[in-house]
Amino acid sequence: MKRQLISSGSPFEKPIGFSRAVRVGNVIAVSGTAPIAPGGGTAYPGDLYRQTLACIEIIKDAIEKAGGRLEDVIRTRIMLVDISRWQEAASAHGKFFGDIRPASTFAEVSRFIDADWLVEMEADCVVA
Repeated sequence: MKRQLISSGSPFEKPIGFSRAVRVGNVIAVSGTAPIAPGGGTAYPGDLYRQTLACIEIIKDAIEKAGGRLEDVIRTRIMLVDISRWQEAASAHGKFFGDIRPASTFAEVSRFIDADWLVEMEADCVVA
């Protein structure tokens, strides 16, 4: 099967050795996605809801570049540095996935690469 690598232009892709997303056949896997602002840096420091929206927009763009749609998402993973704020991230998640309803996990982590990131997300898709 053909392997399609999707780049978002993140400065972390080359040194770490990863792609924003990989498509093999009808499966698209989206890497851990942080709230990176279009010009670099962290989008919306301190605002978990808006950071989660930013992550989903980056994920959506990667999925579309790979030939999929958000409706193809079957699983999301939402990692937070403060699980007590899960409802803020859940509200943003619901804005995009309320009708799609993928399998989803919220988990707390101790920290991310950048201390300003409050959330990081992954997504898996099966393109119909």
